[in-house]
Amino acid sequence: MTDAPRPPFPPYTLETAARKARAAEDAWNSRDPQRVALAYTPDSRWRNRSEFLSGRDEIATFLTRKWAKEQDYRLIKEVWATSGNRIAVRFAYEWHDETGQWWRSYGNENWEFDDQGFMARRHASINDVAITEDQRRFHWPLGRRPDDHPGLSDLGL
Repeated sequence: MTDAPRPPFPPYTLETAARKARAAEDAWNSRDPQRVALAYTPDSRWRNRSEFLSGRDEIATFLTRKWAKEQDYRLIKEVWATSGNRIAVRFAYEWHDETGQWWRSYGNENWEFDDQGFMARRHASINDVAITEDQRRFHWPLGRRPDDHPGLSDLGL
């Protein structure tokens, strides 16, 4: 099942790109490194901030480390643009570190997919901003963002 196709497939429209982005958001909000890694090609290449990764094993290891540090992680993604087999998204996520300091991380990702809907390339640029607990805007229970929770544009982010 790990290599079952991942619809929707390219070429993407704004509608199908939004479905793809929401599926990615849902997977990342699960904070399950193995589940997330399966959405990528076996030889997927990543740039995440200053780290360069290749393949599902490196992706899963990276995500395990990430979510050990970024506690109570909640993410929202929004499509910025799409063309052919590529999607650009912007995102924000909130988390706290081991000291209890809350952060909002803002970023952009460029994605490239193969014909079966697996992500072959991911380039992410991310900045972290310290926030106070009363500045948090992502208040749903851990896991999938509820359908009625505002998105980034609705929140003014």
